[in-house]
Amino acid sequence: MRRVLDEEIATGAGANFVLRRDYAARLAGWSVPAALAYYGRLLRRTSGQHWTFLVHLGDRTLVGASPERHVSLDSGRAVMNPISGTYRYPEEGPEAEGLLEFLADDKETNELFMVVDEELKMMSAVCPDGGRVLGPRLRMMAHIAHTEYFIEGRTDLDPREILRRTLLAPTVTGSPLESACSVIARFEPGGRGYYSGVAALVGRSAGERVMDSAILIRTMDIDRAGALRLGVGATLVRDSEPMAEAAETRAKAAGLLAAVAGTADEDTAPPAAADDRPARLPPVREALVRRNEPLAPFWLADPGARASRWPALEGLDVLIIDAEDHFTAMGATLLRSLGCRVRVRRYDEDYALQGPDLVVVGPGPGDPRDRGHAKIDILYEVTGQLLEQDTPFLSVCLGHQVLSRTLGLDLVRRPVPNQGVQRAVDLFGTRELVYFYNSFTAVADADEIPSAPVRRGTVRIARDALSGEVHALRGPGFSSVQFHPASVMTRNGDRVLGDLLTGLLAPSVPRPTRSPGVMSVPQSPCHHRPPHARPVSNRSGPTPAR
Repeated sequence: MRRVLDEEIATGAGANFVLRRDYAARLAGWSVPAALAYYGRLLRRTSGQHWTFLVHLGDRTLVGASPERHVSLDSGRAVMNPISGTYRYPEEGPEAEGLLEFLADDKETNELFMVVDEELKMMSAVCPDGGRVLGPRLRMMAHIAHTEYFIEGRTDLDPREILRRTLLAPTVTGSPLESACSVIARFEPGGRGYYSGVAALVGRSAGERVMDSAILIRTMDIDRAGALRLGVGATLVRDSEPMAEAAETRAKAAGLLAAVAGTADEDTAPPAAADDRPARLPPVREALVRRNEPLAPFWLADPGARASRWPALEGLDVLIIDAEDHFTAMGATLLRSLGCRVRVRRYDEDYALQGPDLVVVGPGPGDPRDRGHAKIDILYEVTGQLLEQDTPFLSVCLGHQVLSRTLGLDLVRRPVPNQGVQRAVDLFGTRELVYFYNSFTAVADADEIPSAPVRRGTVRIARDALSGEVHALRGPGFSSVQFHPASVMTRNGDRVLGDLLTGLLAPSVPRPTRSPGVMSVPQSPCHHRPPHARPVSNRSGPTPAR
């Protein structure tokens, strides 16, 4: 666990990762009736699950008690259920004081907010108007409690397509998803099997497609010979303590291990019930309500009521370049609410830079200093070409770092990563509460760059007065931000985005002659397909940092 914190999160590979630990055993006298006995004990001993289930596949049997819905569908309404943050009960059971300490713990709080962001990305890809966040709630179980939200939205997609677009859940992998899968492959000793997958029931009700599904966690995977494997995981974030995370996995496994170790006499015991009395106390309920105070009202509102039209942005044709982080899907939802027409293209796909009214160079994992990496090199080429032509553009996070270096600013690795941090910053004279996911930052010792390369004009810098860390840039026909306007934790992300775009569209951008020393860009000025664009794994391996 310490290596993941030091080698991956600290260097920017992502904001959080979930690593699996396995419990293994050989069950004597294994049989299908034994599986039914374990299943019965789970029904009696556990509480608070979304599904308690047994699936017999002939040569494999899955017996589980999963607390987490993956995605459900009913009457065109899709719902996801991000769960994160864990309160381990003391021996005497849950206590109000312990619950209040848990709800006030920044580390546990940020764990949940980060997975809400990740599942909002998925819901933005499933639902045309994006998702709406409901909650939070406490999920009281037999040995532990979790905090959770629900995210709902309207969709016309087939259940199979919904499952395809939402695999795998960030609560069991990490974020961003592609980078998380690479980290898992490097650090877990073997394949996951069914762990972190999904079991789904798909059918029809009253002529409409319906689906319910559960994430395959807290699930025993038993083969024909009685070899049992139980995978459990903990979410690692920048301020995780490895010993505490290991203790969390033991608490998660306790109920299932007790079912295996139980006796026949216990099979007739009365069902267990979670003691939810502490969760119903007014101070605990008030602490839950306070969890939403820093969140963006945009994502808490009904999608039908959140449109905020900006006349200058109405009908604007926007191209978003995705750099392996599907915050671009949430960004597209925000932009559509402002009246824009939006297309999202992956960085190594075909797209035209001259044609859209605006280009957004999106966020993603990657060391912005590493031009030997195919994706990073492409982003520099795109940024150089955008500066050279007169298309307005906005760069976010990784895109902002690339733009900053192109404009001559230094990039440094932060001593402590900003992976999942909300801060109040001065954004060109306005105080904004915004959310960061970065391990690298541009630094500047002045509030402006007097003359921008290629485009004539001053570049204004919003920066921290003490550290010099650059939060945003505003130049002739372009802007950039280090934080994520689309995050559920950027308090007024829709307004911030609207202000940035109207500001960069307001002035006319002169078309200067090419300045000496400007970087080489693709030959075609109107169509971008870098000749070396290919899957990152063919050139540099998994994206190493962010």
